[in-house]
Amino acid sequence: MEGKRVRVKSGNRTYEGTVMPSPTGSLVLKLDSGYNIGFVEYDDVKIIGEDERLVKIEPPLERDPDKPTVSILSTGGTIASRVDYRTGAVTSQFTAEEIAMIVPEISEICNIEAREIFSILSENMKPEYWRTLAREIYREIKKGVSGVIVTHGTDTMHYTSSAISFMLSTPVPVVFVGAQRSSDRPSSDSASNLICSARVAVSDIGEVVVVMHGSTSDDYCLIHRAVKVRKNHTSRRDAFKTVNDFPVGKVLYPSGKIELRNLMFSRGERELRIRDSLEEKCVLIKFFPGLNPEILNFYHERGYRGFVIEGTGLGHVSSDWIETLNEICQDSLVTMTSQCLNGRVCDRVYDTGRDLLRAGVIEGEDMTPETALVKTMWLLGNYDLDQARDLMRVNLVGEIRDRTEWFEDAC
Repeated sequence: MEGKRVRVKSGNRTYEGTVMPSPTGSLVLKLDSGYNIGFVEYDDVKIIGEDERLVKIEPPLERDPDKPTVSILSTGGTIASRVDYRTGAVTSQFTAEEIAMIVPEISEICNIEAREIFSILSENMKPEYWRTLAREIYREIKKGVSGVIVTHGTDTMHYTSSAISFMLSTPVPVVFVGAQRSSDRPSSDSASNLICSARVAVSDIGEVVVVMHGSTSDDYCLIHRAVKVRKNHTSRRDAFKTVNDFPVGKVLYPSGKIELRNLMFSRGERELRIRDSLEEKCVLIKFFPGLNPEILNFYHERGYRGFVIEGTGLGHVSSDWIETLNEICQDSLVTMTSQCLNGRVCDRVYDTGRDLLRAGVIEGEDMTPETALVKTMWLLGNYDLDQARDLMRVNLVGEIRDRTEWFEDAC
């Protein structure tokens, strides 16, 4: 019945929509509102017509020589998940090719080359997987695709997108996208996020970005710079926010119009290069009142030489940390960030901050703690310690702004 307009009766409710391809065997309808709804059981279904638009574009992976080609690389996560109705749990189920089938509107924008790199939830992502992903993205771009979409779980997407930003110089858009709600839920944001990400993947952007809902409605997605974005809510559809910067732009939905306001690199501006070495013995430590500085020695004695501290306010820890930091900084890269997220680290205001600077701690400027950690791993993997210290202060891919402003409701 794929492509047919049907009326489904389930319990006391009746639904009308178009039957979509379903890799799970359940009945999936695209409602006129744009939402998908899935039925494992239903009372009655009747065919009431044809959806010419859906029939026209099937199969969704058919190549059109007049359209650009985009690679979708799937790593798993909620956007590639569905509810297991046996257990009630959300599990990673859909391959990249199946994602493209479920959202056939993408085929109106571009040709799709889809494959699966990983099938994991994002809490299982590791630095070694970042390297694999960077190499796979590099391979796709070298083949000549117009852009790359990476589907990823939302919980650690900002770590992975930051890592790719440092490891890969890209002349085309590399777009990370996820979903807060699994693809087979009526309130899923996966379809609109994917459609907007496809628009960005064929745009004039030439950097790594994250595309996610900009509001709780289906009216637009925001384009976030990968090293400036953070997941700030556990479940809202607009959970992702740009921190200490303006978003790169927005994609209006469903029109697909792109509005850019903060582009750093344009399509074709940079040559394709990859430097994918990482030093994994780096750690992010969140300071809290009473935390013993022995935590630094614990990691240092185990060979860790990259430390990012999430300090208080302007970037502080208690004064009893200074002696230990004096020792650690002799052979390690130590960077101070802030628990406040918004604003800038400045250790020149109070005595403790000045002591930190004298010890050799580097101010993390306005970087998020997560980006500072990934940058530390990349710098120590590719440069000697002195070079890494110098480059930690340098804006490489948009992770540091020259001045701090107030960015609330920037879009």
